[in-house]
Amino acid sequence: MRQIVLDTETTGLEPAEGHRVIEIGCVELVDRRLTGNNFHLYLNPGRDVDQAALEVHALDTDFLADKPGFEQIAGELLDYIRDSELVIHNAPFDVGFLDAELTRLAGYGTIADYATVRDTLLLARNKHPGQKNNLDALCRRYGVENAHRELHGALLDAEILAEVYLLMTGGQTRLSLGGAETEGEEGTETVRPLPSDRPPLRVIRASEAEQQAHRDKLADLAEASGSEALWQASDS
Repeated sequence: MRQIVLDTETTGLEPAEGHRVIEIGCVELVDRRLTGNNFHLYLNPGRDVDQAALEVHALDTDFLADKPGFEQIAGELLDYIRDSELVIHNAPFDVGFLDAELTRLAGYGTIADYATVRDTLLLARNKHPGQKNNLDALCRRYGVENAHRELHGALLDAEILAEVYLLMTGGQTRLSLGGAETEGEEGTETVRPLPSDRPPLRVIRASEAEQQAHRDKLADLAEASGSEALWQASDS
């Protein structure tokens, strides 16, 4: 299964007021494993960035002036996300902005024409009702390091969300189980076997009294149900 963890930064909060996407960051997962095949671009919005947004991400008009417009990268982005599941925190915000960008162009449709969407904010609210479920709160809850996140950034936030998502849904984030890892390979950890001379594990066996109590309990269950348990029948 191919999933794309996606985040955006924007000039403001409302696409209906003409605000635009200025950064897109995507992290690819295949079968719940980080691949390193990420997608990241800054974009020229053709307008000023609101002061409130600047305080969040610090991406100003001068920095964005020489970046491509969304129309120049739309096809590349859509090819990248095609037939994937997008994993997004507060998905209506990001999808709303991307759909607004696509509607400015002819013939592209909407994000729903290219990928399905999973909202990790809804997932977190279902798992942790009544608690804070923003990305910083989830990092604290799942032990994900985010001290380097002084400002919001689309790629950084997508990388952090990918780790949170895998932990929140019971997966691993760094240890690949598909084969042996290479020492020093970026983003991996080496699997080290236990030493052969390690002390043997201590085995605690049930006493005769405990075994008899277990047999008595099984007999009571068999009498109450009218038949032996399956494992009793297989041992007879």
